[in-house]
Amino acid sequence: MNLQRLLSWPFPEIRVQYAPRDTMLYALGVGACRDPLAEAELQFVYEGRLQALPSQACVLAHPGFWIKDPALEVNWVKLVHAEQHFDLRQPLPAHGEVIGRYRITGVVDKGEQTGAMVYFEKALYTAENELIGTVDSTYFLRGDGGCGSWGEPGRALPPVPERAPDGALDMPTLPIAALIYRLSGDYNPLHADPAIARKAGFESPILQGLCTYGVACQSLIKALAGNDAGRLRGMGARFTKPVYPGDTIRTEYWMGDNGALQFRCLSVERNEVVLDRGTAMLV
Repeated sequence: MNLQRLLSWPFPEIRVQYAPRDTMLYALGVGACRDPLAEAELQFVYEGRLQALPSQACVLAHPGFWIKDPALEVNWVKLVHAEQHFDLRQPLPAHGEVIGRYRITGVVDKGEQTGAMVYFEKALYTAENELIGTVDSTYFLRGDGGCGSWGEPGRALPPVPERAPDGALDMPTLPIAALIYRLSGDYNPLHADPAIARKAGFESPILQGLCTYGVACQSLIKALAGNDAGRLRGMGARFTKPVYPGDTIRTEYWMGDNGALQFRCLSVERNEVVLDRGTAMLV
């Protein structure tokens, strides 16, 4: 990776309009309303009383697969999503116009044999320039160690408690989940092309990390917020293992004080933790 080019990368301000269709497609991509008769979840996929899942903030005003640009000299085939956070000041509107402004906040070089972490932030605004919230993303560039470090690492995520969780919810994913989810903006071929997936070291295309993240988001809303999406205002997690489309994702959670909670997600079929050190905030 060319560190200096990364630090000077000219992120454009991204202004986009999203329609109810985009909100419904995102929700379907993360597995919402698998039972079409489950009226308590219908508001995520039906325009009659539509709510946006707050994790949709992660894909709005998305800059595309910008890090694939040859000028950055990144071995993008070995890129994986490491961590994700969002903090919202208000419920995410079900449709409207938003502005995304991006910046690199840090790079941590873990050595030539390990890779490098890249941290970047999106500030999301309304068309009237009112801040909706921020979205922080971390990429693990497995093939780009030795590039040098810069700035500050992302926020630390605490481990989940050692005691038994206070509750859990299982959410099956569809075998075509990655192909649906990519229509919300993540066109990395790792999630669609078997040959690219094998080249990256996976047996088949894997589920997007942000899709797993969205499954966790709606699981927490279903289990703890009465399917009221506006109550979940913040969420962070670390991606630890790949999820394959068709896996069942179990979200375990631990309640804290004043709406704070911790969680993790497991692939039920492989009994592996796939999202760890999760934190969330309910209002």
